[in-house]
Amino acid sequence: MKFATIPDGSKDGRLVVVSRDLSRMAPAEAVPTMQALMERFDEVSGALLQQYDAVNRGDGEAFDPSSAHAPLPRAWQWLDGSAFDSHGALMDKVFNMEGKFKPDFPYMYQGVSDRFYGPCEDVKFPTEDDFIDFEGEFGIITDSVPLGTTAEKARGHIKLIVQINDWSLRRIAPLEMKAGFGWVRAKPACAMAPVAVTPDELGDAWRDARVDLPLNVWWNGAKFGAASGYAMSVGFDELVAHAAYSRDLVAGTVIGSGTVSNETYREVGSSCIAERRGIEMIDEGEAKTSFMQFGDRVKMEVFDPDGTSIFGRIEQTVVKA
Repeated sequence: MKFATIPDGSKDGRLVVVSRDLSRMAPAEAVPTMQALMERFDEVSGALLQQYDAVNRGDGEAFDPSSAHAPLPRAWQWLDGSAFDSHGALMDKVFNMEGKFKPDFPYMYQGVSDRFYGPCEDVKFPTEDDFIDFEGEFGIITDSVPLGTTAEKARGHIKLIVQINDWSLRRIAPLEMKAGFGWVRAKPACAMAPVAVTPDELGDAWRDARVDLPLNVWWNGAKFGAASGYAMSVGFDELVAHAAYSRDLVAGTVIGSGTVSNETYREVGSSCIAERRGIEMIDEGEAKTSFMQFGDRVKMEVFDPDGTSIFGRIEQTVVKA
């Protein structure tokens, strides 16, 4: 199934069921919002599946992905991992942290979750001097996950998959990391592509709790990267288990993969500017690519093997606050 949230004058919007090709939608009859869906997913999924079949047959009305909110406009919890080793190694080089402590568990931080940008919203920043960067990621949304849930059992709690742009301010990030109290100013609100999908919608591309598809990124109209999401060092099941080690996870918890990255980054490109700069430092002795300027646009989209957009498109412009 595929779901989106459209504006209705409220902060949480109205949940709609969306056709597989993203052309049609119908208001979800069983629940009004995405948060309500996550709290009652197993209970209402049968009725929603009937609606999904109907919109795929042509029922409902036209769906405009560009006018949608994020599928979950605000969440109780947003946890972002860093599950791509090639990205981590490059970032350590960029920030001169190659000798840092490396734990035997996944990297993860808790970010701002009271707002997720819609897929086509302009994003405001105070200054270009903070080194504005996009980060293309995959993410999942869970139902209620009990404390101590194992990775094997965690797979059953992964109800939806989403596509995320995790905005970062690269000048501030290393300063906050070195302070030891985590990120605040360096990590503003993220954006989500307009449509969230159940894992079965990916077919064989949902493999080992990973998205085995390229995440296509364009910066100011030029192709920037198409790294595969399968290269995660740990799957989303292990990320869920890590987060639930000492606490319950509330229904509607969003967990990110971290920036999608492949060891073959010279061939497939990157999902963020900082990684491109890291490659330039290795290959050319210095970073040459600048960070984003006001007026710059970033686009991200994932396609199935037939060329159909799975999550819809993120397309955002950086503007001055």
